[in-house]
Amino acid sequence: MQPDGAQRLQKILSASGVASRRAAEELIAAGRVTVDGRRAELGDRADPATVEIHVDGERIVTDKSRVYLAINKPRGVVSTMDDERGRAALADFLPPGTRRVYHVGRLDADSEGLLLLTNDGDLAHKLMHPAYEVKKTYLCHVQGPIPRGLGRQLREGIELEDGPASADSFRIVDAEGRNVLVEIVVHEGRKHIVRRMMAEVGHPVSRLIRVAVGPVKLGDLKAGRTRRLSPSEVAGLFRLVESA
Repeated sequence: MQPDGAQRLQKILSASGVASRRAAEELIAAGRVTVDGRRAELGDRADPATVEIHVDGERIVTDKSRVYLAINKPRGVVSTMDDERGRAALADFLPPGTRRVYHVGRLDADSEGLLLLTNDGDLAHKLMHPAYEVKKTYLCHVQGPIPRGLGRQLREGIELEDGPASADSFRIVDAEGRNVLVEIVVHEGRKHIVRRMMAEVGHPVSRLIRVAVGPVKLGDLKAGRTRRLSPSEVAGLFRLVESA
């Protein structure tokens, strides 16, 4: 029995921006489309609000009610949608008419940069769950000079008050006198983890900017602005949690 909202598969793919209906039929015929884990066939129908479709192994978002956004959180803004103390919050920067969304993880008020916003609760939960080890990239302004072995020390791990922590990668981006810009990648979500790691090794952070979450990059998005994630970015996020 087909669900009430069932549509032809090629119509769903076309509406999702994957291909024209004719090209979608060719994808299906070539065996490049799966529906809820099985190979699709011409004539298949499905409900776009509930179906899980992959094309060439990439998840396609078919539910038009789903929203996936990136925001460049300015410094001084709290990572909540609404703040009971009246401080600037994320919802203050959303375009009028935006569906209700939730932030994926947090940045402390003194930090800035990329946050993901979505109403896809399942994806958000997985992106925040430690088991999926989603990598996050930060730029940090610190005082130099940076000793030669610091990167290795951070990658091998250091001891914090709540247990060991390590960086996935570390590099110096720029240095001018004692002012140094470093990039650090971590997959942990413990509170203030980057600031605490850098302070522990003697280089406290004066400015911290998150520039990437998994495959999603901050790019040239201005502070306080939002943008919709591209289909390839959304597919990349699904790939992270589906392959774990």
